[in-house]
Amino acid sequence: MPRFSLWALLAALVVSFAACSPDTNAPEGAAESDRLVIYSGRKDVLVDPLVQRFREETGLDVEVRYGTDAELLAALQEEGTGSPADLFWANTAGTLVAAEEAGLLTELPDSLLAMPAAFVPSSGTWTPATVRFRVLAYAPGRVDTTALPASVLDLPNASGLRGRIGWTPTYASFLDFVTALREMHGEDSTRAWIDGMRALEPKAYPSNTPMLEALAAGEIDVALTNHYYVLRLLHGSEEAADATEADAPVATYHFAEGDAGNLALVTGAGVLGTSANPSAAQRFLAFLLAPESQRFSAEVVHEYPVVQGATVPPYFLPFDRAMALSPALDFARLRDVEGTARLLREAGLQ
Repeated sequence: MPRFSLWALLAALVVSFAACSPDTNAPEGAAESDRLVIYSGRKDVLVDPLVQRFREETGLDVEVRYGTDAELLAALQEEGTGSPADLFWANTAGTLVAAEEAGLLTELPDSLLAMPAAFVPSSGTWTPATVRFRVLAYAPGRVDTTALPASVLDLPNASGLRGRIGWTPTYASFLDFVTALREMHGEDSTRAWIDGMRALEPKAYPSNTPMLEALAAGEIDVALTNHYYVLRLLHGSEEAADATEADAPVATYHFAEGDAGNLALVTGAGVLGTSANPSAAQRFLAFLLAPESQRFSAEVVHEYPVVQGATVPPYFLPFDRAMALSPALDFARLRDVEGTARLLREAGLQ
């Protein structure tokens, strides 16, 4: 994966509703539905504001079905050609690659894929929407960062953190992270890492938000998470934003450059091959990539945008620096999410 400047290499991206003309992949003579059905692995608090804005701008009837990435992928495979879904909006690249390989997604026009190849699949069947990074969150008053390891692989050796580590073994982005460990370091090393972590008696949480709240409350001292959960806790309200750095209940620790603990992950979406309204689905993808939606993702969700012209708050780590910290890993290699889930089940974590 080549290193790049976000703004320099995305200069060619021009997203407009006009670019998303009716889908040429739709069956000839087929009449499109008057509604758009989205299957979303992203939570409603992140999706509903954008969906409502899209409804207001277009007048289209939009329905959203929520679930985990795995639940929705299984539903799509079970529903087959009878699925009502037009668009699959997932939390993780691994699930999108799995949907792609299952033949569920249709090829997108170039106007929705004009961004760095580091993020866009070669199949052209889904497009990234936002970028986030794996980090280690910690409690500044209780953790000496000089004692933290340079690699996430060495975290199991931090015996002083026994019983004070949080993780989310059933959460989608954690599965992508462990899949990356398997791809980068092999099955045996990943299994050994999981066993080593379990020996430290970590506390498992269903999702990142309650885990970060537990960290802030003093229940744990460190947590494996995504960067934006830390930013949302620190800057998600006027009260939090006014707090000084010394008062901050959590902070972000980055492992050494190129370490899997700093992995870049994307959210993304694709149009189902069985969609009854492919042109509306493409129009929604264009809406997600429009500067206003990308600014919402940065300022409200605290994820990084993937298009030129979408500003980010000043407290973000510069994108180029975040990318330099991330390992160079092709997102297509995150396809074996089921293999990771099996590994976690064998370890008693799912």
